[in-house]
Amino acid sequence: MLVGLLKRQLAGKRAQLWAIIVLQLVQAGTNLLLPTVNAAIIDDGIVAGEPQVITRLGLLMAAIAVVQAASAIAAGYLGAVVAMGIGRRLRAEVFGRIQTLSSQDVALFGTQSLTTRATNDVQQIQAFALLVFTMLFAGPAMGVGGIVLAVQQDVALSVVVIVIVPLLLLIMYVIVRRLIPLYRDGQELLDRSGGILREQIIGVDVIRAFVRQGHETQRFAAVNARLTANNLRSALVVAAMLPVIMLVVNASSVAVVWFGGHRIQAGLMNLGALTAFIAYIMQILLAIMMSMYVLMTAPRAAVCAERIQAVLDTEPSVSTDVRQTQTQADLSGPAALTFHSVGFSYPGAEAPVLQDISFTALPGTTTAIVGATGSGKTTLLNLIPRFIDPTEGRITLAAHDIRNLPLDQLRAAMALVPQQSHLFTGTIADNLRMAAPGAADSALWSALETAQTMRFMADLPLGLDTPVGQGGASLSGGQRQRLCIARALLRRAPLYLFDDSFSALDYDTDTRLRQALGQALADSTVVMVAERISAVEDADLILVLDGGRLVAQGTHRELLETSATYREIADSQLALGGTL
Repeated sequence: MLVGLLKRQLAGKRAQLWAIIVLQLVQAGTNLLLPTVNAAIIDDGIVAGEPQVITRLGLLMAAIAVVQAASAIAAGYLGAVVAMGIGRRLRAEVFGRIQTLSSQDVALFGTQSLTTRATNDVQQIQAFALLVFTMLFAGPAMGVGGIVLAVQQDVALSVVVIVIVPLLLLIMYVIVRRLIPLYRDGQELLDRSGGILREQIIGVDVIRAFVRQGHETQRFAAVNARLTANNLRSALVVAAMLPVIMLVVNASSVAVVWFGGHRIQAGLMNLGALTAFIAYIMQILLAIMMSMYVLMTAPRAAVCAERIQAVLDTEPSVSTDVRQTQTQADLSGPAALTFHSVGFSYPGAEAPVLQDISFTALPGTTTAIVGATGSGKTTLLNLIPRFIDPTEGRITLAAHDIRNLPLDQLRAAMALVPQQSHLFTGTIADNLRMAAPGAADSALWSALETAQTMRFMADLPLGLDTPVGQGGASLSGGQRQRLCIARALLRRAPLYLFDDSFSALDYDTDTRLRQALGQALADSTVVMVAERISAVEDADLILVLDGGRLVAQGTHRELLETSATYREIADSQLALGGTL
């Protein structure tokens, strides 16, 4: 899978790859030439007493060294460029795929796991690619060339090579085989530790409020200890490699010097040849170490490639079938929204979340959805922009089945204020212009005025340029809700969706805001989820959900007379001090 992933990322990079291979081969070739020239200097220059030979061959060695350094630098630079390009494209692909996934798909992987895959896992593959482009081709070339040239120097002494090379290859195989499961477990533990850390940072106030710091510390310490133990085991395997290799290297060096010295004494070998043979033995060992280092990182990269490919191979559960897409659909004007016997069930769930939901929301009207907690209100709303798709029935917008519409076109026809009022890092203007990138400041102020934000905006000296922290942490809940409403108003869409978007507002602000929205959205179709009966009593149509079923629909007055469920909700709020 790793090879396939890299092959796809390297499409169109053939010229750079060949340049890297050639440069690495030049680097390996020049390295292999140096011991032979050095042997000639010893035998033909120093031993023979020929200064001219020493000078000539010395200059040749210097030239070879310059070529070797230049090719190594060029190969390293090109390799880094290609490897960084692989990382950039992989991150873009993973991010792009995540953007297409539905809420169910994201939940299947987990937010923290997706974050780790898009960052750490990509980084591991990028690091592996860099090693490949700087070592992989040079290593085998040096190893094979070193063996050939060592044999040329002295055939009898080459028995040492025949012994140590298979031994080192066996060591390499054992280490790589041991590292693969360790690295796979390590990446999973990294996901878990990151997920726990994320939960604890987000929920730090809740943890402190319930004095659970000790428990959460232990929970993180447990997974952290497992991750540490896993990393230690893999580090010990890696750490054991160097002493074992050095033992083999030192033993082979001793053997070469011992047997080579005897062969020189017997007149069967020259001193320069022994020097070159030792140099080639070192180059062979260096080549094996380089290859081993690449292969040691391969298991982790292979595990990361599996995890990344799992994301890239995931087909979004919400998608548009191009063969059915109605590209001519006009959603720019008023649009009626109709549910036709809609049902929804999560995969493997014992009972459906929604069953047999049918209603029509007309342009210029407000349709409100009420019900007890867990009755399926937000799920129903999430079906409209196709965050999830119904498992039964169909939904139409302006008489078009929304599953046959391109997602971008469908979602561009609506404006959503989600249940969680989320703002992004930037300024107030940046957050508002997410709905309308080209909106003028006057349009922003108009939306803010409709959303009843002028009172607190007046206290901000920087106005629209006021910085907003991640998630809008610097603002109160009511301020975040009103800014999200202002953001939606900038869209000027035929359909507006409000998911319990007034819960953080006081009754006075709530009343003024709903009156302003009634005027601003007079021609649009409005669908809203609400907990307060006071927020829906003026709605043209109220849907009452109970256990995922639509048990009643009508106006506020009609439902007070005909629906026991609605009357129970209204009476409970009145008993708690609400108003009807």
